[in-house]
Amino acid sequence: MERLTVEQIIELQNEYGITEIQDNINSGLAWLLEGSYGRAANETLESGMCMLPEVPRKDYWGNIVPSRNDLYGTKGSLEHSQNFWQKVVDGEIDLPEPE
Repeated sequence: MERLTVEQIIELQNEYGITEIQDNINSGLAWLLEGSYGRAANETLESGMCMLPEVPRKDYWGNIVPSRNDLYGTKGSLEHSQNFWQKVVDGEIDLPEPE
């Protein structure tokens, strides 16, 4: 089975209205905002809805947040997002349509 590409995942994120949180994860802003926003970003990484950026970032305290290329198959990795979004495409996960 052919894996979803980053571009296909971004299209699906756009379709379901979660590009803003992915953009903030990519820029590192998610780790600099108030704690509730960082926790929400972390939940999207945990589920696979979002993935880490291509380059490492630093959080508010200066800790390194790894890139998706530093990980394989775990929270924040491309493979984790591919698995999540493939289940959405296959109908195994039913996300609410954005308003």
